Amino acid sequence: MRDARQSAGEVAVTTYSLTDERWALIASRLPGKVGDPGCHGRDNRLFIEAVFWIVRTGSPWRSLPPHFGKWYTSYTRFHRWTRKGVWLGVLNALKADEACEYFYEDGAIRHVPAPARGAGICGSKRKKAA
Repeated sequence: MRDARQSAGEVAVTTYSLTDERWALIASRLPGKVGDPGCHGRDNRLFIEAVFWIVRTGSPWRSLPPHFGKWYTSYTRFHRWTRKGVWLGVLNALKADEACEYFYEDGAIRHVPAPARGAGICGSKRKKAA
């Protein structure tokens, strides 16, 4: 897992959940890559980490730590990706990682804490526990 980079005067204590293996599963599915038409996202990986931070903590967008970028820009991008159906594809791709803590349900990204992962929850829907 990567650690957040520190800026001058800022203490970064975030541990990222998007491992290199998980990133490889989703990177090619994301809009805003070089070669895509229109504007390009500055850092898709950091943006996904920001969204996962919001989902994991349940915090409002205005509480997004500054090292993730401006909260309103992140929120706007999240909303656009939601309208385009990008998150369903991202979380379906993450199903390949059995340790994934995130899934898509009822049009929203959900987080399952580590102890509950034994139920096999990841991707676009929950699997029923035996």
